[in-house]
Amino acid sequence: MPEPTIAAGFVKAFLDFAVSRGVDRRELVGRAHIRVEEISGPDQRVSFASYMTLIENAIRICGEPALALHFGEAVRLQDISILGLVGHCETAEQARAQANRFARLAVDDGNGAGSHAVEFVRDGDDVWLHFTGRLYKEHRLLTESSFARAVCDGRAFAAMHRDKPWPAPKAVSFTHDEPSYRAEYDRIFRMPLHFGSDMNALLFGEEILSVHVAPPNEYVSRLVKQQAETLLKDLDNSSSTRAHVEKLLSPMLRTGEANVEVIARKLGVSRQTLFRKLREEGVTFEKVLDELRHNMALNYLKTEKMSVNETAYLLGFSDPAAFSRAFKRWTGSSPRALRNTSLGTRIN
Repeated sequence: MPEPTIAAGFVKAFLDFAVSRGVDRRELVGRAHIRVEEISGPDQRVSFASYMTLIENAIRICGEPALALHFGEAVRLQDISILGLVGHCETAEQARAQANRFARLAVDDGNGAGSHAVEFVRDGDDVWLHFTGRLYKEHRLLTESSFARAVCDGRAFAAMHRDKPWPAPKAVSFTHDEPSYRAEYDRIFRMPLHFGSDMNALLFGEEILSVHVAPPNEYVSRLVKQQAETLLKDLDNSSSTRAHVEKLLSPMLRTGEANVEVIARKLGVSRQTLFRKLREEGVTFEKVLDELRHNMALNYLKTEKMSVNETAYLLGFSDPAAFSRAFKRWTGSSPRALRNTSLGTRIN
């Protein structure tokens, strides 16, 4: 199963929030093993496990067990994720459908579309908005920050539409047990809370199914949705077998162990299964390896300004001459000519 990931906007926002609470940025980043370049853009992907480690260490450092809850209270979704912008809809059903389509842009558990489905569950005259994602059941810190944010964002949204109020939730249920800082839950949610439940959900009156608010700006909404669709496509591509093979290959090239047997073993599949999966995506293992080396060579020579010898070593070539022959096949030019051009020097 692919590793769960989270949008870098959440990671950077939490890091900034923790620092504002007195946590040392460098210490926290080091403990979570997060690289600064990983969170330079809000739509980049970061290991979900690293995000959880970040939160857990911040809590330990500052001694505030309710830190994740406070993060959800203080930082709005629209400020950290495109999901908070694309979700502005006229009806609750439209909002639910949007959330089900684009929720993976925030947190992706690796199981593909539908893995984070939000469902309406009838309960007499009321309706539960049930968040079905497995990560909500497995990670209390994610659930409490997400639900605090949903409730606080909902209050802000309702305040903007006082002419036709958006229904407020009547209760919240959590699958996790009641925490030691229950008083903070009560202060933030201000409604009945149920712990140890069979679902993570918000309870609304049935009017949630019929409420309408003013439509969003059509032009802006269309632009945001187009960007969200692009990001969703990129996320799907990054979940392909090819993407996982490339991720494993990159650090292994210099070791000389970049072969199909090792990659298949790391992916937990047979050699034949790996060949089949790549074939279904229209590539071979050899093609993935060759194109990865090509792209990394261009980056090393043009962006990193590395020497030809260094690049040949990092890409796992037996000697610079073998690398030069491969580069000539890829580009029709020599690696030295490209590097000299990128450095602005003259080729004799």
